[in-house]
Amino acid sequence: RKVNLFHFGYTTLMKKFYENNGIELVRMLQAVKDCGTATSVDMALTSEDSEAGRADWSKIIQESVPYIDFFMPSAEELAFFIDRPRYSEWKRSADGKDIASVLTKDEVAPMAEKLLSWGAKVVLIKCGSAGMYLRTGDKAAISRTGGGLGNVRAGWHDVEHFELCYKRRRILSGTGAGDTSIAAFLCAVLEGYPWEEAIKLAAATGAVCVEEYDALSGIKPFSVLQNMIVGGWEKAGR
Repeated sequence: RKVNLFHFGYTTLMKKFYENNGIELVRMLQAVKDCGTATSVDMALTSEDSEAGRADWSKIIQESVPYIDFFMPSAEELAFFIDRPRYSEWKRSADGKDIASVLTKDEVAPMAEKLLSWGAKVVLIKCGSAGMYLRTGDKAAISRTGGGLGNVRAGWHDVEHFELCYKRRRILSGTGAGDTSIAAFLCAVLEGYPWEEAIKLAAATGAVCVEEYDALSGIKPFSVLQNMIVGGWEKAGR
């Protein structure tokens, strides 16, 4: 049976996939792509003094991202891995607060541009309470997505968009907000939604997720989220 999408997350927690400059990660992604399957990758932050933190992540990501159709790290993770000075500056600017408080489109855009120059196709950067940033490659890059995802190849090239977070009724826990938002995004892609709808549904899913203590209780069907959006669900201000 043909698989449309292969998702791989938390490479920083699996030594075999980051040692030797990520050679096994590249081999795995190449093998999946050779099957005609689309690939997506998420990351996880690690500490600077850990073995994973000392790995050459710029090289690992540069070598592997040409085989990743949907790369979806958080802004904090991405800066830590490919732009450590930017990461340090964010921490200083946040002054003990959530890094999301200092994130803007202009802060994350240069990192997305770097990823595109390395061969990325679709980059979705999670910016916590600030929102989500989407950047995609040109027609040639998008044409190389796997999995028979014709909807992506048809209308997703040369996109740059920052989607603000939706207002939450309450915030009980951030557990799973990032994971559920990218799950919603990928689900929307697989179901043929245009990028404009996919990123709205991703942001909406992250917003309802934090309204409960666990990662799943607050999740709602797309139809419900769409009604909330059409009904005038306000965006969170900065």
